[in-house]
Amino acid sequence: MKSTTEHLTFTTRKKIEFINITGRVAEIVKGSGIKEGLCLVNAMHITASVFINDEESGLKKDFTQWLEALAPCAVDRYNHNLTGEDNAHAHLKRTIMGREVVVAVTEGRLDFGPWEQIFYGEFDGQRPKRVMVKVIGE
Repeated sequence: MKSTTEHLTFTTRKKIEFINITGRVAEIVKGSGIKEGLCLVNAMHITASVFINDEESGLKKDFTQWLEALAPCAVDRYNHNLTGEDNAHAHLKRTIMGREVVVAVTEGRLDFGPWEQIFYGEFDGQRPKRVMVKVIGE
């Protein structure tokens, strides 16, 4: 069994942003030389997410509105912010959207269903954060 690990770094322009990282992950899978296995894509920060969904601008707006309704940015609303932080909403949004995804690698490529893409979700951005991509297989 072989494995490859690479890290991607993102610094978003906005506090909340969704970035399609499918192409970058696919390049790592291809470069790994692994033909059959699994690819783990993991947000390495507690206020960021990795998830799979459709690449559609309306859906990204829907995610933003839905998450804001569930976990508003209001600083005075959260106990976590009593510690001097102002990002409790970002921790909650990350919990809702998830930490990681695992995608099958078949014949050296990410094996997706129709319309599936991998996204990095940032909820407390404007500073560097990492995503780990680990490919394991034969």
